[in-house]
Amino acid sequence: MRAIVIDDERLARKELITLLNQLESVEVVGEAVNVDDAKEKIDQLSPDVIFLDIQMPEKTGFELLEELDNVPHVIFTTAYDEYALKAFQVNALDYLLKPIEPKRLEEAITKLTAKIDGSAKKEEEEFPVNQKKLTLQDQVFVKDGDRCWFVRLSNVRLFESDGNYIKVYFDNFKPMIHKSLNALDERLDEKSFFRASRKHIINLGWVEGIEPWFNGGLVVTLKGGDRIEVSRRQAARFKEMMSL
Repeated sequence: MRAIVIDDERLARKELITLLNQLESVEVVGEAVNVDDAKEKIDQLSPDVIFLDIQMPEKTGFELLEELDNVPHVIFTTAYDEYALKAFQVNALDYLLKPIEPKRLEEAITKLTAKIDGSAKKEEEEFPVNQKKLTLQDQVFVKDGDRCWFVRLSNVRLFESDGNYIKVYFDNFKPMIHKSLNALDERLDEKSFFRASRKHIINLGWVEGIEPWFNGGLVVTLKGGDRIEVSRRQAARFKEMMSL
């Protein structure tokens, strides 16, 4: 498991790296002192997991996650107590309270190892090797105000453009992220996500019904009831992809 430690405090980084070096399953491949440094290291080193401090100068750990296209597994290292961290409503992650206890670190790594092994097996079964696009098994970080989520793309049924933002539809949530739909479209696996129109990208796995619409277009009904119009220009390609 390749890891990067991200913390603006040198002593905190050193202490955590010392603890991680005692674990056979973890290889510390880098460390970073701030968000910009971390983005560069993550792009260069492609870690499996990042140990991320929340409070850092200029930009926080949450802001780093917002700027990443593909978020590695994350374990927060924080001075926040459990209840304060839960207030962020971040899902599917672990956290370690400073000062970090060796036993607690081992528990987090054990849990994460099981998660990585399970995801790797599933991805190997469903997707080709070296797939560079974001697939259904990848997760993204979504932050809207004080609320944050880690979301697996298989759970996202719809992306909707709204000015300079994108509305992300999953579960009963529709948070907004600051990104263009064109940029997102280039990153998503076209076998799983379809650009229905200038305003919408749909998850093909969520399609429940299809019906003809005006001027040669289509209307797609997604599980949960969302109805999305497919433009006439895209309708032929959509029918081909869905084997109609």
